[in-house]
Amino acid sequence: MGAERIVSLLPSATEIVCALGREDRLVGISHSCDYPPSIANLPRFSRPRANLEGLSSGEIDAAIRAAMRDYGSVYEIDVTGIRELQPDLVLTQGICDVCAVPQSQVTAASLGASIVTLDAHDLDAIFASIRDVGCATGALDQAEDCIADMQRRIDAVRARTAGRPRPRVLALEWLDPPYVPGHWVPELVAAAGGELLAGTVRKPSYRMEWSELRKLDPDVLLIMPCGFDLEATQSEAARYRSELRALGGRVQLVDASAYFSRSGPRVVEGLEILASALHPE
Repeated sequence: MGAERIVSLLPSATEIVCALGREDRLVGISHSCDYPPSIANLPRFSRPRANLEGLSSGEIDAAIRAAMRDYGSVYEIDVTGIRELQPDLVLTQGICDVCAVPQSQVTAASLGASIVTLDAHDLDAIFASIRDVGCATGALDQAEDCIADMQRRIDAVRARTAGRPRPRVLALEWLDPPYVPGHWVPELVAAAGGELLAGTVRKPSYRMEWSELRKLDPDVLLIMPCGFDLEATQSEAARYRSELRALGGRVQLVDASAYFSRSGPRVVEGLEILASALHPE
């Protein structure tokens, strides 16, 4: 049977719940859950301490640092609201204190529900997260089907790009200051048939200086600010046009929020998009 009343404080967890056919059990979500569109009207139980709408990456970086300094956290949780709903399962994450409500904050709130923490740092761990949600919601068969489909699509991309010349890829997960990718993104670049010039699989993304990046000489410059959709990414790339132009390479903008930043089923769509971008032929 599994959990009947679910609060998800993580967009990728919300996507997983829905992919496993348990959307009707969701009673609350986070401020940043936006997929599938059918969940848009559910009550929201978190919000950032500063309004980050429309800010540049540099302004967001400053606001997040200020929130961590002043409050010790980037987000507020509506603890009273969640308790009133009496959920039996709360989904949260342990990957990044900045990207979404962290496990430590949820645990400290004593919400009276089981807590499942998704802590995915690579593709295998994303599959494990889907299994964990499947176990907690009585949808293990659906979870295995979902994982098998993802693995089949990943294998198809690997087969399609095998033996082709591998373009040298510089991916930027943040622009001010510049960060190169970690966690599962290096795996996606490799599976899509690219050679990543900076970034470490299973580790957090890390900062580099523009002067260091200019030495890398990429064939493809992938712009993928964490949590930005395509429109916001276009604005951000325009803001830093001269810095990006100095790096060289064919510029490719992607919707990181939908396909790369979240440890859920749509990372496979991200991989397919990436393979087409790196091998347009």
